[in-house]
This record gives sequence, C-alpha cells and structure tokens, in this order.
Amino acid sequence: MDWTPGSMSSDVEDRRGSSGGGGFGGGGLGIVGIIFLLVISLITGRNYIGSYLSGGGHVATSSSSRPVTASREEDTSAHLVSYVLDDVQQTWDKLLPEQTRQPYRHAKLVLFRNYTQSGCGVAQSQTGPFYCPADEKVYIDLGFWDELKKIGGSTAEFAQAYVIAHELGHHVQNILGIERQMRRLSAQNPSQKNALSVKLELQADCFAGVWGHSAAQRGKIDEADVRAGLSAAAAVGDDHIQKMSRGAVSPESFTHGTSAQRQSWFMRGLQQGDVKACDTFRSADDSGSY
Repeated sequence: MDWTPGSMSSDVEDRRGSSGGGGFGGGGLGIVGIIFLLVISLITGRNYIGSYLSGGGHVATSSSSRPVTASREEDTSAHLVSYVLDDVQQTWDKLLPEQTRQPYRHAKLVLFRNYTQSGCGVAQSQTGPFYCPADEKVYIDLGFWDELKKIGGSTAEFAQAYVIAHELGHHVQNILGIERQMRRLSAQNPSQKNALSVKLELQADCFAGVWGHSAAQRGKIDEADVRAGLSAAAAVGDDHIQKMSRGAVSPESFTHGTSAQRQSWFMRGLQQGDVKACDTFRSADDSGSY
C-alpha cells in the first residue's frame, strides 16, 4: 500500500494516554465485537455476552491523562490509521454527493487502550473496532491487530485499512439513514434481527470496497493489497470464528456474514466503486461468489 506517514489527522482523538475503569456499556459492536465476547466467555468462563446484552449493569469510570508512550510499531500503526481515516473520508467527501446527493460529514476516530467511554457505553479492547452512531466516532485499540493475527487474518497495511474503511462504512450508513432503518425493522420483527445485522455488515464491507476502488484508481494499492484485505475479511467471517471458538457453525446466530460473503461484498464494491452496487438489503445474492 502506497502511503506516507505525516502529522496525525485532526479527526483523530488520541486517548492512549488516559486510563479509566468500568464495565461493559450499551451500544453496537463493530467488526468482530460479539464474536470476540463469545470467544472470551468460552475461554474465561465468564458470561461477557450476557453482560453486554443486558446493558452491562453498573458502570463506574474514572480517568487520568499522561503522555502517550508507544513502540515504534504502534506509532507506525497509529499513523497508518490516521492516513487511512483521512483518505477514506476525503474519498467520501467527493463520492457521496456525486452518487447519492447527500453531503458527507466527517466522523472522528478514537485511539484508546483497554477501555474508554463512548457515546454507546464503555468501549473495551475485547470488542474490537466499532462505530458508535450516537457520537459518530470510530473506536479502536491498536492491540486489535494482534487479535486479528491470532484468528488467521492478515495484518498487512491494507488489511488494517480495510478494517478502518469498514467502520467508516457504518458512518456512511448512518448519514444515509440506513442504520436507523435497520434498527426500526429489527424492532418491528425481532426474529430478523440477526439477518438484518448481517446485511448491514456486508454493506459496510462493500462500502469499504468502494473506497478501495478509488485507492486502486489512484495507484495506492495493488493485487497483493487486495489479497491482504480479503484475508482480513475472511478471518472475521462468522463461520470461521465459530469453527475456531467451538468447532461448529450455527448460521442462525450469524451477525456479520460468512467469510465468503464478506469477501464477495468487499470485492463488489472494489470492482464497481458505486454505492448503488452495495444494496445488500435488496440483493438476493448471498452465495458468496464474485
């Protein structure tokens, strides 16, 4: 991936020098949030899933700030995240009005360690990166890349970029009103909540691909980068995670889509570069082929 480290984006909020305490809060989880909670619950014997779904109980927080200290590897990762954040948002600044007649407004990205407060409750590193529609911010603990590697995903630069672009895809959904529509439909028909969640996540993958299309046109990525992005998408497929965590797959519990589906929708966005190609809610093609 062709990029140059520079100053940190004005849209980055760096909380890595802050510390606090607290439990789980409410709010939507991101790319692998529910799945990581399941894995951690199985390993530790503690019911983190139940804790999240019930709203997390009492949350007590305190915080203190100190200068950020980071390894060279973490510092490079932070600058990559900052670069991708700006590049993705500058792309949507242009594409969203052109393709939907809706103006794009910038999201913020919060870097944190272990846990921090979000508009959706307490953000914890175990939940993985996520977008909070309440405050329009993406939250990420850079230690996530180690977790992604553990479940077989690539942590190459474009794989990391795919994750950020996916979360900003949720911001695009928020701007377009898609996220609110999904919540309304889920409330009207609770039995379809998981299926609707899958469609929402696959659309965010496709939106990540739309940015990838622009990056490819500008010579920022090549075929090796695309393979890294596909590797990351496959690693966070529901079927792959469930096989790793419990040796069996339960399609009825999927919330993000299979590895093949995630790769397929990412590639659709990458190849077509058009928001209209990402209508997972109307598409009957869930085969995972592309």
